[in-house]
Amino acid sequence: MAQISTDIPARLDRLPWARWHWLILAGLGTVWILDGLEVTIVGVISPRLTEKSSGLGLTTSQIGLAGGAYVAGACLGALFFGHLTDRFGRKKLFLVTLALYLTATVATAFSTEAWYFFLCRFFTGAGIGGEYAAINSAIDELIPARVRGTVDLVVNGSFWLGTAFGAVVAIPMLNPDVVSADVGWRLLFGLGAILGVGILLIRRLVPESPRWLFIHGREREAEEIVRGIETEVRKESGEELDPPGGEITINQRRHTPLTEVAATLLRRYPKRTVVGLSLFIGQAFLYNSIFFTYALVLSTFFKVPDDSTPWYLIPIAVGNFLGPVLLGRFFDSVGRRALISGCYVLSGLLLIGTAMLFNSGVLSAATLTACWMVVFFFASAGASSAYLTVSEIFPMETRALAIALFYAVGTGLGGIIGPVLFGRLVESESVGNIVLGYIIGAGLMIAAGAVEWFLGVEAARRSLEDIAQPLSAHEPQIA
Repeated sequence: MAQISTDIPARLDRLPWARWHWLILAGLGTVWILDGLEVTIVGVISPRLTEKSSGLGLTTSQIGLAGGAYVAGACLGALFFGHLTDRFGRKKLFLVTLALYLTATVATAFSTEAWYFFLCRFFTGAGIGGEYAAINSAIDELIPARVRGTVDLVVNGSFWLGTAFGAVVAIPMLNPDVVSADVGWRLLFGLGAILGVGILLIRRLVPESPRWLFIHGREREAEEIVRGIETEVRKESGEELDPPGGEITINQRRHTPLTEVAATLLRRYPKRTVVGLSLFIGQAFLYNSIFFTYALVLSTFFKVPDDSTPWYLIPIAVGNFLGPVLLGRFFDSVGRRALISGCYVLSGLLLIGTAMLFNSGVLSAATLTACWMVVFFFASAGASSAYLTVSEIFPMETRALAIALFYAVGTGLGGIIGPVLFGRLVESESVGNIVLGYIIGAGLMIAAGAVEWFLGVEAARRSLEDIAQPLSAHEPQIA
């Protein structure tokens, strides 16, 4: 492969915001809406699935296992498709992973046995996990550096639009007077497929990442894509573009061996690896443990009817969405370290306060929901920044697999253990056990915030190549 010099990264970073960027967000960023819908559906239908009339009759512990199966699929799917994304390109994989999700979520609607339900949830998770690696890589490589933090947080926060949508639609679907108990929950899974088909149609218009192309010997194709984007932006703005900020010289390669990826994470950037793991483990345990079982908490401890639990999720979803939207711009203006560590620590402290109030018996279903809303306003911004952080702080050749690895390890520890543990804790019907689970989640969030403060990398408004030079760079960066 040849050695080339290119100004493509600088040209992409200096572009003013245009309609073309909205296309990228519509085609790629909407995957989070699907994930929010999937997690919500299982959360709100969990009490219904424990009823014999549902056609499944799962136990409370099996609900936790279903959550664990989904997260396990997401972890393994992220690793498998993440490696393929770095090797074969962003576009091929974000089409394949969406197709897998569509197939699996439709299949889930036809579940009649617990094992089949678990299997479908596993492959649905695999599709979503693979999406994380391909999508986050592509978005960060196409969005200008000056707004990358704001855009990433809003995109990741759109998860909660799917959550709110799923909760609203679930209300009539879980009402036995509207739809029978064994049909309503099945129809809910069809919603994900309908949204997915629409996203697939838009996604076909999204180009391959020019940054990936020029490293892998396809610089002419990268040049054509960037030139087309520049032409479109000039027509829209009616103005000439600013000159690019400089060039980068790289030695092109066809693929990056896994041994080099491992050496990059463990030897070149060990502190960054600790940061990524801490952020992912903390947010994964907190979110998966609470959201896979929140309906069970409301029905077990506050006797909220099964068809009413979605009403309580809507304000929580609103708080989760508003956090990244309202705080996102500060991640670019104030900086990453202060905002990430602050959001993690503050959400952990607020969760400890919620646990104490829950333990004292002064909360109702409504006031517990209000507490969750405040906790997750800050936790959501922090969790969204975990994906942003890992995508920014590792080199181009390892970006997708790094996202996948940290998601898989962090979510595997926090996201599988969390739902299974909380399923058991709720099943015990002990307030003290639930409080213990909340304290563990809060402690992990506070610890992650501290790690970010002391070891985090300030990446605000910096080009990806400046934060972590490509491994193929002619003069490689020394960490």
